[in-house]
Amino acid sequence: MPPKLRGKWALGITPRNLTWIIKDKLAICERPGGYGINHRRVRRQEEIIWLRENDFGCVISIIGAPHNLHNYDELNLTYRHRPLVNSDEIDPWLRVFYKDIRELIDSGTKIMIHCEEVSDKLVGLMGGYIRWSGLVDDTSQAIILTERIGGRQLDTESRELILRVHELR
Repeated sequence: MPPKLRGKWALGITPRNLTWIIKDKLAICERPGGYGINHRRVRRQEEIIWLRENDFGCVISIIGAPHNLHNYDELNLTYRHRPLVNSDEIDPWLRVFYKDIRELIDSGTKIMIHCEEVSDKLVGLMGGYIRWSGLVDDTSQAIILTERIGGRQLDTESRELILRVHELR
């Protein structure tokens, strides 16, 4: 049973680098609690509480290892573990990943996707979803929009993913 929190902590704290991909439907963030030597158990708990209290219905972790996933169960938040694969296996993985996202959004579930950090790779995967889902058909516009959402110019690999993601349909 999760501990009963009171006061300002009852609502948790916003995960670091929270970025909306589709407002009130799909967001990304850094791994709850931080990553590497900066990871803090209490912060992880507070960020998961914030996700739950802000009506996120599912967290999708694309981190390779299943570390700390049990905390979602403990705090009554549904999650899916979809470890990101290497470049040679990315297309089959993306097909399943993007279908998962579409099904969750279509069912009215608000989604948070996280990796260790909000990297070009994570932002590029979301740009790929924007294009794959048909929200933006034009490749150039999808890249421009993704870079605007992510607040940075994407690396070559992420841009190439957005360019060719329509082939996955």
